[in-house]
Amino acid sequence: MVDEQRKSCSRENFMRILFSREGRFCLDSRRPLTQTRPMPGPTTCMVVIPCFNEGGSIAALVAAVRRHLPRVTVVNDGSTDDTPTLAARTGAVVVSHERNLGKGAALRTGLSSAQKQGFEWALTLDGDGQHAPEDVPALLRCAGQTGARLVIGNRMHNARAIPWLRRQVNRWMSRRLSRLAGRPLPDTQCGLRLMHLGTWAALPLKTERFEVESETLMAFLAAGRRVEFVPIRVIRSSRRSHIHPVADTLRWFKWWRHFGPRSVRSDSMGTVIPTSLPVVTKPKYSVSKM
Repeated sequence: MVDEQRKSCSRENFMRILFSREGRFCLDSRRPLTQTRPMPGPTTCMVVIPCFNEGGSIAALVAAVRRHLPRVTVVNDGSTDDTPTLAARTGAVVVSHERNLGKGAALRTGLSSAQKQGFEWALTLDGDGQHAPEDVPALLRCAGQTGARLVIGNRMHNARAIPWLRRQVNRWMSRRLSRLAGRPLPDTQCGLRLMHLGTWAALPLKTERFEVESETLMAFLAAGRRVEFVPIRVIRSSRRSHIHPVADTLRWFKWWRHFGPRSVRSDSMGTVIPTSLPVVTKPKYSVSKM
């Protein structure tokens, strides 16, 4: 039905159709979209936001996302501005690194904290405001409808809203990872994700910077866990990205050299997936007393 509607309407109208289906559209779903298990919600899911100098956006972001999931942890990854103060003032718990350790390390700190507090799920999003909190319910519903253990936002329905260089790098990386996985992975670099913490904790992850998005996705597939993508909005940020095109691309290649050539196997769903990953390391961190 969606395909028929797409033929007869503009790109903008098609996007409205996707977002008006109350989360029933799940991009990679191979099962009927009926409720299969309890949907993650306020009592089972914590929000984790890794931040480095996001004072201009963090307060509004925390306030908006708490309308959907009230428990929010902001990982202050060595910020030198007022990010931790503003986040705490808006109702988030702030966990601080003494120095900048990278997005991967910040996510590990936040996800570990959520699991220790007894949460079953964690929803992650970037602190710069590029993700719309209004998309959170769609990820929660997708997990309940499909049984996915990792749900990722897909921005490629409106890819032109993503800065040109980042869009091209994302597509190039996504093509490589899709080829390795043996299935379409449309947006491998999106930071808006819903993760099952028990599954995450058992994965041998070690990257500490932006290559963590690729490593985590492939690790869930390697463990034979269901991964889904849902369409989300794209919000262009006015500030300069913390991603360093040269340095972070080189780090990704370093991870890829270790990971990409390894042998693959097929899981129970017929998806070709990698068989092994690196070992995990954990950073030191402290809880802010603001």
